[in-house]
Amino acid sequence: MTAISPSLMIAPEGNLSRYLQEIRKFPMLGPDEEYVLAKRFREHGDGSAANKLVTSHLRLVAKIAMGYRGYGLPMGELISEGNVGMMQAVKRFDPDRGFRLATYAMWWIRAAIQEYILHSWSLVKMGTTAAQKKLFFNLRKLKGQMQAIEEGDLSPENVRKIAEELDVTEADVVSMNRRLSSPDHSLNAPVRTDGEGEWQDWLVDDRDDQETELGEREEMGRRRKLLSLALKNLNERERHILTQRRLKEEPVTLEDLSQQYGISRERVRQIEVRAFEKLQKSIKNAAIDNQVHT
Repeated sequence: MTAISPSLMIAPEGNLSRYLQEIRKFPMLGPDEEYVLAKRFREHGDGSAANKLVTSHLRLVAKIAMGYRGYGLPMGELISEGNVGMMQAVKRFDPDRGFRLATYAMWWIRAAIQEYILHSWSLVKMGTTAAQKKLFFNLRKLKGQMQAIEEGDLSPENVRKIAEELDVTEADVVSMNRRLSSPDHSLNAPVRTDGEGEWQDWLVDDRDDQETELGEREEMGRRRKLLSLALKNLNERERHILTQRRLKEEPVTLEDLSQQYGISRERVRQIEVRAFEKLQKSIKNAAIDNQVHT
């Protein structure tokens, strides 16, 4: 597969205000156009297709990067790392799996930014556990939810609540809070060296915009339709067992189903696995047919 070069994207270093304005010029892609471009890149290594896929999602990268602005690192660097994650996502994206690139790319973008932050913070050692990483990236949010915005150590009650929420020790919470305690930057600090434009001008609303919400609703409706059609390809017993085992919040046990059908638990498990494989195949074929005929 042809590698995606970082030169395909605008570098966010320097004038961040101008960069954020420039990336708004790249058009958003509809589901059909995105699918075609992804297929062209995946099957033929088309660099121009990869370019369009990446640049159409630069606003998503910037939005996610803004969420990490509280760690004292240059926003341009966070965006650059997020762009690297975006390129990795495009390389690995399989459009035939039935979901949009943005949904898949979010994980890669966040992972790239978080890894960069962890490497950049000298107080966070390389041997940090998964639980400590979770604490590192969630402590500020939980403090905000608890309105624990006072400087210095947290109250014992808040320490206990955070430790329980994130499944870490209270000592870890106290230690991490002290590591992260540093003066906050003013929202009125200028973005540009000439003094024009302030950070507060680029604060991102945590709520999804109308375009994102509409896209998510359409995507969810499409998935439900594909699932409904695929379930019709199963016989009554397969459909019932699969629904009880995999589509309920509290799955029915193999023992209960084995008694209901008068068969062994192993036989129920085999039917479940076979039904799930048939369901996956039906959804994939339906998704391909839908893309071909739309």
